[in-house]
Amino acid sequence: MAPLSKVTADDLDRMTDKLFLSSGAARSAFWVLLTLAAVIAGAGVVADSVATVIGAMIVAPLMTPILGTALALVLADRSHLVRSVALVLAGAVLVVIIGYALGLLTPAPVLADTNSQVAGRVAPKLIDLVAALATGAVGAFALVRTDVSDTLPGVAIAISLVPPLSVVGLTLQSGSPAQAAGALLLFATNVTAIVATGTAVLLAYRVRATAIAAGWPVGQLRTRTVVVVGAMVLVVALPLGAGSYQAFRSQAIETAAQPVAEQWALTRSWQIVDVTMQQGVLHVTAAGSAPAADGPALRRALDAAGLADVPVRLSEVLGGTRDLPATAVP
Repeated sequence: MAPLSKVTADDLDRMTDKLFLSSGAARSAFWVLLTLAAVIAGAGVVADSVATVIGAMIVAPLMTPILGTALALVLADRSHLVRSVALVLAGAVLVVIIGYALGLLTPAPVLADTNSQVAGRVAPKLIDLVAALATGAVGAFALVRTDVSDTLPGVAIAISLVPPLSVVGLTLQSGSPAQAAGALLLFATNVTAIVATGTAVLLAYRVRATAIAAGWPVGQLRTRTVVVVGAMVLVVALPLGAGSYQAFRSQAIETAAQPVAEQWALTRSWQIVDVTMQQGVLHVTAAGSAPAADGPALRRALDAAGLADVPVRLSEVLGGTRDLPATAVP
C-alpha cells in the first residue's frame, strides 16, 4: 500500500487558519453560531424534532476547536492546545446553560421517559464510540483533503456534539442528574474519539514533517502524549462497555418476559400492551376489563421463567373505549 501523500505548506496554513480561530472575526463567528446552534438544538430536543436537531448539528461549530486540539497535539503547540481545549470547555458550558434556561421555559420535564431525543442520548454504548472514532477520522480526512471537503456536512450530522450538551442542561433542570451524566458521557466520548482519530490521521499525513520543513515552531511530540490520548479512549470505553452490557441484559430480559406475560394475560382474557426494561425495572402494561389483573400470578410466572431477580412494575388499563359526544350546540 502506497504511503499517504504529504500535505503542503499551503495546506498547513489553511488548516491552522481554520482550526485555531486566530482572528477576532473567526472567534466571534464561532460564539454566534454556537449560541444559535444551542438554541436550535435545545428547541429541537424539547419539541422531540429530529429535523430541528439535525439542523443544529449542521450549524454547530464545536468540531473546529476539537480538531484544532488534535492539530495542536500533532504540532506539540502548547499555546494553541490550551486555547483549543478552553474553547471546547467554554463552549460546552455555554450550551449546557442555554439548555438549562430553555428547560425553565418548558412546563413539563424533558426526560428520556417521554422524549425520544433525550432517550437516544442518555445511555451511550460502545457502538457510539466506534461510530465517533470513524466520524472523527472522516472529519480529519476531509480537513486534509480539500477534494473531499463536501463530506463535512455529513460529518456534522454523524457526530453528536451540541445536542447531548443541550440534553445535559434540560435533564439537569428536570431533576435527573443521572440522565444528564449519560448525555455528558456521550459528549465526552465524541470529543475523545475526534481528538484520537484526528491525531492519527494528521500524523499519517505527515503534518509534522511539513510544519518542520516550513519553519513552523513545532514542539517535541512525546510518546506519553500519544499514550495519554489512547488512554482517554480506554477511559470512556469502560462505562460505555458497562452500558452495552446493561442494554444486552435488558433486551434478553424483555425477550424472556414477553411470552410469559402474554401467556399470563391470555388465561385471564387480558392483553399485553408493552413489555420494556427501564432503569433496571421490567415494566409490563396490560389492558382488560374488571376484575383487576392477578399481579401475584404474573410474579410467580416470571419467577418460574428464571426472572426472580428482576423487579417488575405492572400497569393496568381497565375498561374499554367510550365516545362522549359534545353537549353544547355549535
